[in-house]
Amino acid sequence: MTSRKEKTELSILKNSNRIHFENLGNADLTVDTVYESKRGSGVNLGIEPLTRLIPGVSLMGGFRKRVDPHSGRIVGLILMSTGRETDWPDHLDIYSGIFTYYGDNREPGKSLLDTSRKGNVALEAIFEMAQGESEDRKKCPLILAFENTGTAHDTKFLGLLVPGTNDAKKDDLVAVWASKDGKRFQNYKAKFTVLDCGVISGDWVRDIFDFKPIDFSDERTPNALRKWISTGQRIALRATPKQTIRSIEEQRAREGIESELIKQILEEVQDDPTVFEHIANEIWKIQYGGRVESIVTRKTADGGRDAYGHIALGPIDDPTRLTFALEAKAYAIGHNVGVKEISRLISRLKHREFGVLVTTSAVGPQAYSEIRSDGHPLVIISGHDIAQLLIQSGINSTSKVSDWIKNITKIREG
Repeated sequence: MTSRKEKTELSILKNSNRIHFENLGNADLTVDTVYESKRGSGVNLGIEPLTRLIPGVSLMGGFRKRVDPHSGRIVGLILMSTGRETDWPDHLDIYSGIFTYYGDNREPGKSLLDTSRKGNVALEAIFEMAQGESEDRKKCPLILAFENTGTAHDTKFLGLLVPGTNDAKKDDLVAVWASKDGKRFQNYKAKFTVLDCGVISGDWVRDIFDFKPIDFSDERTPNALRKWISTGQRIALRATPKQTIRSIEEQRAREGIESELIKQILEEVQDDPTVFEHIANEIWKIQYGGRVESIVTRKTADGGRDAYGHIALGPIDDPTRLTFALEAKAYAIGHNVGVKEISRLISRLKHREFGVLVTTSAVGPQAYSEIRSDGHPLVIISGHDIAQLLIQSGINSTSKVSDWIKNITKIREG
């Protein structure tokens, strides 16, 4: 049993969104809380936080199963995202509550299911259970998602997951093709729903990972999990989007692969800046993800717009079209889009049009503030956004960016 003093100390730690290593054995699992690894000289991987937070968890890997030795059933599963796999960008959308996770066949030379940890085999089985009846869903393991913070071996808790989403597309588990060194292979792309559980009893989680079956009369069992098992309904933990003014740092490409991709784009368009208008047009299509019809304008008659077109909403045979004007700014990091450029774009928007600004850099604070405070219908896609869209599309190296731009140029010239 945990004493009142220990509970008070843990409550204070939770409020600071960090749990120190010494307190992990008694800690609850709280969304977006960081669980610290042990500090000090001589500390090795054997004292990382998860093995102390949830005893029995395997030490390494992104797919950590806890298997009952008697039944062979997976009772608990931890999905660990490093954030450094540009080829396989695990991603949590906090506004939809959907966590996208890639399987463990990440190198060519093996079939989809022929992996050392049998992660993809487990994914198949888990998603099959999730698509069954209540008795099938009861057999699903307890699934928890964490991500590395980049500091020591500290990890952040992302939430309690169940397989699949409420989306009718039924693309929850799909095999996707990838290539490396000219060799093609398949891996799984899996979508999970983060259940609406902000704080989960750590003792309850440790009991499950210690092979104790889920007791639905146990008050520690999260209500959202009960609901899913009994009805199949997924109640997602969603953050409410709010209108924000992103700082320059938030808009800029991060150091590493993001900045490398942006620098490659700038290098490719150095001799002919108009190429970036076509790049920006393609970036906007990736960002929207739906039906976009657009034309990149000729400089002699662009009307102050680098591209224009419309997006289609609604049924394919009876869509509603919303018209947009796009402005492209290939600026070096540190050269921000200011009030003058923003005012120019806004002044050229016609009635019921919205604007799209695509820049390799960022929008300055004054211009950003005026856009949001005045309610201008303007989409801002900055350097960080561009890099993330490219990475998520598999264009995750400078050579791939170069090839992608060459293909855009060929289409343009054709």
